[in-house]
Formats: sequence, structure tokens, C-alpha cells
Amino acid sequence: MFRLLVEKELKNIIQSPKFVATFITCSILILLSITIGINEYKNSVNQYNTAKSLNEQEMMQSRSWQGLSYKTYRKPNPMQIFSAGVNYDIGRYAVVNHFNDVKMQNSDYSDDPIFAVFRFMDFTFIVTIVFSLFAILFTYNSINGEREGGTLRLVFSNNVPRATFISAKFVGSWLGLVVPLLIPILIGFLIVVIAGVPLTGEDWFKLSILVLISLLYITFFSAFGIFISSLTRYASVSFLILLVAWIALVFIIPHAGVMAASQVIKVPSIAEVESQKDAYSKTKWDKHFNQLSSIWERRRNETQGMTEAEKQAYEDEKSYSWFEEEDKLRKSVEKEIADYSVRLNEELRNKQKVMEYLALTISRFSPASSFQLASMNLGGTGIDLKNRYENRIQEYKQNFLEYTDAKQKENGNQAGMFRISIDSDSGIKISSGRSDGSLNTSEVPKFVDPDYTFAQALKPTIIDIGLLLLYSLMSYAGAFIAFLKYDLR
Repeated sequence: MFRLLVEKELKNIIQSPKFVATFITCSILILLSITIGINEYKNSVNQYNTAKSLNEQEMMQSRSWQGLSYKTYRKPNPMQIFSAGVNYDIGRYAVVNHFNDVKMQNSDYSDDPIFAVFRFMDFTFIVTIVFSLFAILFTYNSINGEREGGTLRLVFSNNVPRATFISAKFVGSWLGLVVPLLIPILIGFLIVVIAGVPLTGEDWFKLSILVLISLLYITFFSAFGIFISSLTRYASVSFLILLVAWIALVFIIPHAGVMAASQVIKVPSIAEVESQKDAYSKTKWDKHFNQLSSIWERRRNETQGMTEAEKQAYEDEKSYSWFEEEDKLRKSVEKEIADYSVRLNEELRNKQKVMEYLALTISRFSPASSFQLASMNLGGTGIDLKNRYENRIQEYKQNFLEYTDAKQKENGNQAGMFRISIDSDSGIKISSGRSDGSLNTSEVPKFVDPDYTFAQALKPTIIDIGLLLLYSLMSYAGAFIAFLKYDLR
């Protein structure tokens, strides 16, 4: 009996116009999103390789180890084809040198603001918005529609258990919705292989889990549609209720979580943090230059009464020790400023983490949020992507600065050194000790992108998978209990 009821439900769905419309729409959207995603990924890879080559050339043309800068570029992730997450929102590179804080710059949306308005339509977006809506369209009249058509009483004129009927309804509706999803997905995976996208074995495993999570997400809305249909007498009423619930679950709750958390947890703005950094930096440099003025005055007094030849000989003898003295003072100031900046950034991140935790906790009352977070975590494009890169760049910066400082000291007056002479007639003279030739940057430490293993991706995803499973079971249990009490008349 169960099999007959499932086949009946499937037959009714497949022969209905909404199945054809759903299949065509889903096929077009999924294949289009994957094709566009592949093109965007390949363009990103080309830009990444070109930018790295230009950066290497710029470094080779530098003449001072002290002023050398290294741009650390974020490597494109092939998983962004399916779940873009924050990939296009955060910067693509950070400048590493003695003078700048570690900060990701120039996101894709900052270069092309039009995409920030309409966003990229990836697989996660299609499942979150389109498939959840289709699940409602498939199930809003699954019970009350049959009551209105008179077929419900006809079915139960036979010896059919209500538990068998509601289970068959759920399975038939679910299968009718899954077919339009799986076929274009498999074709899309084939396109990815043909396009030569470098997906690893772990990436394919992540994609498999992403598909399973998508099915679990659709399962919730299918069961939820049947649940509401079992609570109402008329299909028009259940459709209206489901539409309002869909808007709340997909749009309102996720955004409300962020807004509520931002009101409860006060996080200073980037402008406020930058203002604190600038004020501290200005104070430190003003103090440093006042100290230098005193040092220069002392040196000028040391050469009082000397002839020009004696002054020149004395300055040549003391030039390197003077440079080391000033360099030590400068590095001390830079370190204090850098430490203060790191401390402010750490405090900001800690407050942001607290706010993010609260926002995500509230938003996870929506299955849509749980699905999106699970998709982004699997794809490595979640909200921790920016911090993951900036932490790695901060570690790299220490190695880079240690290397450039060692090379500067090794070259002595050949690179990065300035000689300052003070004369009563001509005033202060600053001469550069930079080499006329370019630097050998072949041995400069290379930046290595942070690892993101399958275990790292799965750990935060388990929570959202568990929530999606819980929501689906609750919806199905609600539909089951409601139908046991449903009036067939």
C-alpha cells in the first residue's frame, strides 16, 4: 500500500505543469550559476598569477631593503564556484612592510560595485531561495487540497492507515522535488570536470556533503509544507501561512539576528579603531623626532671648531654608528606602534567574535541560516576567511621583516642607510646610502596560504547539520501528529 501511494503521489507531481516548470527553472539556474562560477574562478586565477608576477618585478626593482614591500595575494578557491560566501566581500591582498598594518584590501565588490548590489548567484543561493520556495509550492495543498477535491475521503474509504498515507505523501513529494535538483547538479559537476577546475579529493567529498545538506534543507521545507497543510482546511490559507513563514525563515530571522546582536554587543567601528591608531602613531613619531632633534644638536656640538675636512672625516667615521643609533630608535618606535595596532586589532576581533557568536546563535533559529553557514564552512568561504588570512599574513610579516632587517644590516651602507650631516651654513643634509642596483629578492620568504583541511571545514558544519536534521524531524513529527487528528470531511 505504501508503495502504491508513493507512486500515485509521484505520478501526480510528474504529470503536473509545476514539475516541468520546476525542472526547467532549476536546470537553467544551476547550470548557469556553475558556468558563471567557473568563469569567475578562472578570471580570478589569471588575475592572481598576473598580480604575483607584477609584485615580483616591483620587488626586484627596489633599491632599499628598508622600503621593500611584499603583497600577499589570496589564492582563489575552486569551492567558491558553489558557495561564494564572503569570498567577493573581503580584500584580495595585503601589503607587508615596515609601515603598514596587516589589512586585506581591494575586494571584487569594491572594484565592481554593481556586483555588490545584485550579488553573485551561486548554488547555495539557488537552494536557499529557489528550492525552498518550490518545496512550499509542491506541498502547500498536499493534504487540504485533496480534502477540497474529495479524493481524501475516497482514499480512506479503503483500509489505509493514516500513518502510511502521511509517510507516502512526504516521500512522494520529496522525490518529486529532488529529481529536478539532482539531474542538473550531476550535469554541473560534469561541466566542472570538463572545464579542468582543479578540485581535490577533499573538495569532491565536501561537494558530496553539500549536496546531502541541500537535500536535508529541502526535506525541512517539504515536511513543513505538509505540516501546515495538515493544520488548515483550505489550500489558500496554508499557502498564505507558508509564504509568510518562508519570508520570515529565509529573510527576516537571519537579518534580525545580526541586527539584534549589534545592538546588544557594542563593537567599535573600523574608523574609530583607525583613529586611535593614528593618534597613537602621531604621538610616538612626534616624540621620536623631538628625540632626533636633540641627537642632531648633540652631534653638531661635537663638530664645533672643526674645519670642513675634519668635519667630513669625523662624519664618515661616525656615519655607521649614527645610523645604527637612529635605526634602533626608529625600530623601537615602529615596534611600539605595531604592538599597539596588533593589540587594538585583537581587542576588535574579540568583540566581533562575541557579536558574531550571538548573531549566529539567533539566526540559526532559521534553517536557511544553518544551511548557508554549513555551505560556507564546507567551501572555506565563511566569515572566518578574512581572519584566517590576516592571521597567517601577520605571522608571515614577522619572518619578512626579520629577513629584510638582516639583509639591511648585512649590506651596511649599501642599502637603506641615510647619512645626516649638520652644517651651520647649509643646515641639515640627508644623503641616501641606497645602492644604484636592484635588490636580489629571490631568497625573500614566500607567503603560503593558510591550510583549510576537511576536518576544519566539518567541525563547525556538524552543528548546522544537526540543526537541519532536528528541524526536519520536528516538521515531519508535527505533520504526522496533525494528520492523525485531521478531519477528513
